[in-house]
Amino acid sequence: MIKPQKIQRGDTIGIIAPSDPIIGIKKKELEKAREIVEKDGFKVKYSKNLFLNTNGYSATAKEKAEDIEEMIKDKKVKMIWCARGGENSNSTFEYLNYELIRQNPKIICGYSDITSLTNIITEKTGLITFSGANFKTIATDETDYSYKEILNRFVKCSLELGKERSGYKTIKEGIAEGKLIGGNLSLIKAMVSGKYKLNFEGKILFIEELGYESHPALVSNYLYYMKQNGVFDKIKGIWIGNYEHESGIALEKIIMDVLNNDYKFPIIKSNNFGHIETKTVIPIGTNARIDTNKKIKIELIEECVK
Repeated sequence: MIKPQKIQRGDTIGIIAPSDPIIGIKKKELEKAREIVEKDGFKVKYSKNLFLNTNGYSATAKEKAEDIEEMIKDKKVKMIWCARGGENSNSTFEYLNYELIRQNPKIICGYSDITSLTNIITEKTGLITFSGANFKTIATDETDYSYKEILNRFVKCSLELGKERSGYKTIKEGIAEGKLIGGNLSLIKAMVSGKYKLNFEGKILFIEELGYESHPALVSNYLYYMKQNGVFDKIKGIWIGNYEHESGIALEKIIMDVLNNDYKFPIIKSNNFGHIETKTVIPIGTNARIDTNKKIKIELIEECVK
């Protein structure tokens, strides 16, 4: 796997919007995030098409891909940070220059809909990408937890995946090692097959889901689709993140209903990633180890930045 370089204060961070558009109040939120990051000693560069809404629901796929390529080519930009999530970052897939990305490895970070983009880049290039707070999120979160996690991972090169208060618990006991893959469940499900499918062989799958968009029956649908297409025959373990639905039905319950004790791999749960205030930064493509005997039940076993 290709490890991107760490960042340090004084470096330039490039901001792109490969999902929903930055319009209305989102512009103010972005500016607030910029103030936080620049006050902390970093430089911020907005991509050329960042504020476009050409389609009426987002910039065009080519405009988004153009921004990604611009940031990849810019030698001053040391990290590419996605502004916000949304619906269609996968629209960029056919327009991305994967060889250019591979030859110019940089930190690429985001979550929610950005899951599609980060996972396909790792799949196509071997570059380690990251599931972590979107740029806008550091201005809208009530705490600085997620921003501190960004700094811990990308500046201090920390290997921590949260702390003891991250609410780790065992759903199914066991020990397993594998490369991390995953993010938002609905998007990972969409990449099980087709031209832009992911390779789940030997991986540790981390998943979370937004409850008000995906009710329990729909989550079950996603998981059964993955089961019926052999995903759970290939993976080494599952790490469950945030899922909150008004029914009170937990994601781990749905997962266990679907798996029906047919698989031997370990399953753990924590409260430190997903659509939640406490978002740790999870490297996609880095080797990790699940050990349900430990308090913090998953750990990185290799560096993800250099």
